[in-house]
Amino acid sequence: MNNEFFDALQLLEREKGIKADYLIEKITNAIVIAVKKDYEVADNVAVVIDPENGRFSVSITKMVVDIVEVPETEILLDEALAYDPAAKVGFPCVMHLDTKKFGRIAAQTAKHVIRQGIREAERSQMMEQFQEKVCEIVTAVVQKVEPTTGNVTVEIDHNEFLLFKNDQLPGDDLHEGDRIKVYVVDVVNLDKRCSLKISRTHKDLVKRLFELEVPEIYDGTVEVRAISREAGSRTKIAVISKNPDVDPIGACIGPKGSRIASIVEELHGEKIDIVRYSDDDATFIKEALSPAVVTEVQILPGTEKACRVIVPDNQLSLAIGNKGQNAKLAAKLTGYKIDIRSENEAREQALEATGENEELFAEDTAAEEGTVEELDV
Repeated sequence: MNNEFFDALQLLEREKGIKADYLIEKITNAIVIAVKKDYEVADNVAVVIDPENGRFSVSITKMVVDIVEVPETEILLDEALAYDPAAKVGFPCVMHLDTKKFGRIAAQTAKHVIRQGIREAERSQMMEQFQEKVCEIVTAVVQKVEPTTGNVTVEIDHNEFLLFKNDQLPGDDLHEGDRIKVYVVDVVNLDKRCSLKISRTHKDLVKRLFELEVPEIYDGTVEVRAISREAGSRTKIAVISKNPDVDPIGACIGPKGSRIASIVEELHGEKIDIVRYSDDDATFIKEALSPAVVTEVQILPGTEKACRVIVPDNQLSLAIGNKGQNAKLAAKLTGYKIDIRSENEAREQALEATGENEELFAEDTAAEEGTVEELDV
């Protein structure tokens, strides 16, 4: 029987990939619970499972007494002699149980706990396996498209996950068998299993795609410092080179635009602006508003990060972008609130401010003269 037991352990280890030590711990706990319940004993149960020596034993230890007052921990001498011919009153008696004769309830309890332990081990293994994928990009194969909700079931490493409609790109028209890139946002631990939260709208999907396509980013020569995105429409990505001989923007675009072209294709035509990062905030804001040309950047005083940007009159609409998109993405990229004004607008406001100052100066002068006249009188 012991051989069959240990053979079963090895089979579980091979099939489930669960370490034998973990299984032994769970099985030991299960047997202890079963024996306590079936034999109505306390914490005097010992279970030994030794795969190296093929030893599997279960025993209950009770004190031999003349009168039993606590049945869970005490035993009469006559009964003890059946287990140990050398038993004596006042000494403990080790009662070795025949594992084949465990009661039905004990067996069911043990099976239940063992199954539960195996499920926990499988979930723990899966959690560990999934954690390695968090914040990474993986290839998923579309298995099923739900026509009513638009949710898609995809397969990743022989496991199925849901790609919800709001995590898909507006231009995604997915069909069974399609291979797509998804970003793993997090591991979700559900009651019965764990799952992955995946997305095609997360801004770091674009970052990871650049790492795959641009060797200089992958090896650390070019670094992605910031990224802002309106999924399916436009992304701005700020890069900097640690090597003065390497142009970070050129590296990301690639020969004849090949590198960025493959990323745009994966994202169904999403527009990507690659800008040069700078530690100088004003310079970075200028770059972030490209393709618009910026004349001046004024960092405004105060605790809130805010600035005023002056652009040529013919660049105002380009700087703001369609529905304010260019300005919004630049603000997200830099972390600044950006007030964009044309040169003409800036001049008019400057003149208004000058006129107001002149009026104030005139009023102050008149007031001072009146005061002098009053003093003369």
